[in-house]
Amino acid sequence: MNKYTGVLGVYNCQGAAWSSSEKKNILLPTRHDAITGVVRGRDVHLINEAAVDPTDWAGDCAVYRHRTGELIILPYNAALPMSLKVLEYDIFTITPIKTLAPGFSFAPLGLVNMFNAGGAIDGLTYQVRSGAQVHNGSAHVEVGDDRGDEVVGKVHLEVKGCGLFGAYSSARPKKCWVDSEEVEFEYDSGSGLVTLRLDQMPEESKKVHIVEVEL
Repeated sequence: MNKYTGVLGVYNCQGAAWSSSEKKNILLPTRHDAITGVVRGRDVHLINEAAVDPTDWAGDCAVYRHRTGELIILPYNAALPMSLKVLEYDIFTITPIKTLAPGFSFAPLGLVNMFNAGGAIDGLTYQVRSGAQVHNGSAHVEVGDDRGDEVVGKVHLEVKGCGLFGAYSSARPKKCWVDSEEVEFEYDSGSGLVTLRLDQMPEESKKVHIVEVEL
């Protein structure tokens, strides 16, 4: 567990053993070439504690699969089927999804070039525009509220280190900033994956990058 995400490792170690005579790992005969199973958000112990507001969290998670770079959305208690051959493994970053307003949900992943991606996130806050409200995991917008191109909300993050930062966003962000400078970003509308580059380490006096995402 990290402050705002969890990490889940899945391994198939059947048939693997250390050979004292050969001084290396060897493979022993097995009955099956692969094992199958499922991954759920709740497989991360205490994942609810990673939600900014656990009382308003509906249980939905964004799951980043490090082997393939896929982003998968898992509704509460939904399962992701998987299969691993002998000595294969997979690492998943799992993070609670925050609903800001109808059609606008967000979940940070962290530095996705690292197995413990979410360990880079040191701070996370959400700001929702007046008129957009979230209650008990479902969002409500006041009658007569016409957003148009107006900002629905902002996500403020404190990120340690450098590399490729990733997050889930149900809608394409309007703008992204790093340390008060607007930066370019990539958005995959199919999966909702947002990525931007943190090319340098934070200034020593600041310790973290301030990343802002405008929705």
